[in-house]
Amino acid sequence: MLKTQVLQKVDQVSLPRTIHLVPLNNIAGFDVRPGFYEINGATAIPGGVNFTVHSKGATSVELLLFHRTESEPFAVLPFPAHYRIGNVYSMIVFKLNIEEFEYAYRVDGPYDPEKGLLFDRSKYLLDPYAKAVTGQSQWGKTAPNGQHYKARVVKDDFDWEDMHPPLIPMEDLIIYELHVRGFTRHDSSGVAHPGTFAGLMEKLDYLEDLGVNAIELMPIFEFDEMQDYRQHEGETLYNYWGYSTVSFFAPNTSYTASTEYNREGNELKQLIQEANRRGIEVYLDVVFNHTAEGDRRGPFFSFKGFDNNIYYLLTPEGDYYNFSGCGNTLNCNHPIVHQMILDCLRYWVTNYRVDGFRFDLASILGRNEDGSPMEKPPLLQSLAFDPILGDVKLIAEAWDAGGLYQVGTFPAWNRWAEWNGRYRDDMRRYLKGDWGLAQAAAMRLIGSQDMYASKGRKNASVNFITCHDGFTLWDLYSYNEKHNLKNGWNNTDGANDNNSWNCGVEGETADPQINALRRRMGRNAFALLMCSRGIPMFLAGDEFANTQFGNNNAYCQDNLTSWLDWRQLEANQDIFQFFRYMIHFRKAHRILRSNLSSGACGFPDVSFYGVTPHPREAFNSDEHYIGVLFAGWERLTGPQIVYVASNAYWEPLQVQLPQLPSSMGWELAADTWEEKQLPLRPLAGSQFEIRPRSVMIFVGR
Repeated sequence: MLKTQVLQKVDQVSLPRTIHLVPLNNIAGFDVRPGFYEINGATAIPGGVNFTVHSKGATSVELLLFHRTESEPFAVLPFPAHYRIGNVYSMIVFKLNIEEFEYAYRVDGPYDPEKGLLFDRSKYLLDPYAKAVTGQSQWGKTAPNGQHYKARVVKDDFDWEDMHPPLIPMEDLIIYELHVRGFTRHDSSGVAHPGTFAGLMEKLDYLEDLGVNAIELMPIFEFDEMQDYRQHEGETLYNYWGYSTVSFFAPNTSYTASTEYNREGNELKQLIQEANRRGIEVYLDVVFNHTAEGDRRGPFFSFKGFDNNIYYLLTPEGDYYNFSGCGNTLNCNHPIVHQMILDCLRYWVTNYRVDGFRFDLASILGRNEDGSPMEKPPLLQSLAFDPILGDVKLIAEAWDAGGLYQVGTFPAWNRWAEWNGRYRDDMRRYLKGDWGLAQAAAMRLIGSQDMYASKGRKNASVNFITCHDGFTLWDLYSYNEKHNLKNGWNNTDGANDNNSWNCGVEGETADPQINALRRRMGRNAFALLMCSRGIPMFLAGDEFANTQFGNNNAYCQDNLTSWLDWRQLEANQDIFQFFRYMIHFRKAHRILRSNLSSGACGFPDVSFYGVTPHPREAFNSDEHYIGVLFAGWERLTGPQIVYVASNAYWEPLQVQLPQLPSSMGWELAADTWEEKQLPLRPLAGSQFEIRPRSVMIFVGR
């Protein structure tokens, strides 16, 4: 039966402006017509839903419609042959109420594993552009009745009002890395909605008071926490961190406090909106290096069934390259995958107003189809110059599990920043007193100019001493060795080169002297982090000595090992106050963040000192003391001079500060030897004693 239907432009999607009459077909009782081929995924339009998918190798595609929670479809709609243009299948299905159905696909085609072709019409496939995924909405609950991943159509009606992004300059950022669930899951968090986006929003007052202005969320794309679910010694272990993406366009619905049928993501949008109102940017830790489908032994739910040999890097024999360490590697520079990643990031920026992205194992994004590194990777270049991404921060973890290490050499176009792994390693070794690290530590303090200055890269270094991957700051000075037995791998997982120091006793102790030293070592690390050029980042909970009990790879620990214990905030209020003080000190002294001018009061922008008041070019291998002076001039405030004195030696030292103009004097701003920081104190003269393993900070006024 031939019918006609009038279609026109609507606000939700960019549909053609022209009004035209089109013929309708009837399939499985639904009126259908060819769809909008350039709009991927499932999109609500007046009177129906537009479904578009693509597959180069498929011979046929079927759309499956399900009632909510049902495991078998109530309707199967094959795409007619004339609904295919090129490799794209597109169909509008009329009179579908988006709140009453879920959908998936079946794709048929050749099966030839040696050529990477794995088409299997018996599999239900998740739309690669799905905006919401069913079946994982309740944390730790396996979908009943063997349900498959299915997708929902999302109604985008969130009101952003007149919100504008903070657009904080890179040099002014202070990044706080956190896990959405672990941040508030413990009862001590005191929130009404623990473990959710809403729970995190309840803590924005705390974050604002602490002084951070950017929060970096560990993966919030839909992932299956039940992947590798197992019991070990009475503990339930999950895929807790979430570095195993199921759907790149969909938020993890188990992180929401309420059911959001067809408005999945609104709670996350509310979080971003409120954070931005407070001047806090929100970054997503994104995982484009692999997917949750794993290798040949892994699940088969989406990309394998659409075009396995396009979405993944495959060996000549059809096996999976594993540069991610997780079974497969996404073929990021193939034009199809390249476009999907670009579409994905644009979606999160336009629909969620995300302020930035941190790319997990980002060196994979620069690999060719044979796995070799590319000199100018098309994907990385596209992201660097894309106009929609023009204001967002792009931060690379500039290495991968295949041995490609690009810290300092990541293809950047002066647009990408990097997690500076050398900062972490050099500062950890210097702080615990290793020989020969003074020069390296000094270079890290001045923005790793040895790595970035010659390439003209500004604000490229994201400085960190701790992150989710490794010891917490408290554990860094409480354990010489990792203690990962609870993970179930006989302590073989996790890094062995932690550059940590237990201060004399492994693990917890009641010894007051050791605990005082551990607290001081933590203050030393944070003081130097806040006095380093570059972009500082630290791990949630470090500000009140949170512990993971020596576990340096808590990826599977959905328990107190990974959850923040907010009781420690009260117990370690002095540590919190020191963190807060140093954050605000950094904000008050722009000279610590950037080069203001050619210097001030006769000093260059940065200069090095030993224990004497004479500037020097470098430090010797047997030195443990470094003095770094930052000097500059601001038109409104005049000269800014900050001297950072760091003694990683186990004996006190007598130090002479450089001479200031006669109208100025030195004031002590911080001394990590002290448990509580006192107000600025004038220094009589220019000589001082710095106690063992401590940091002192002076300002010239």
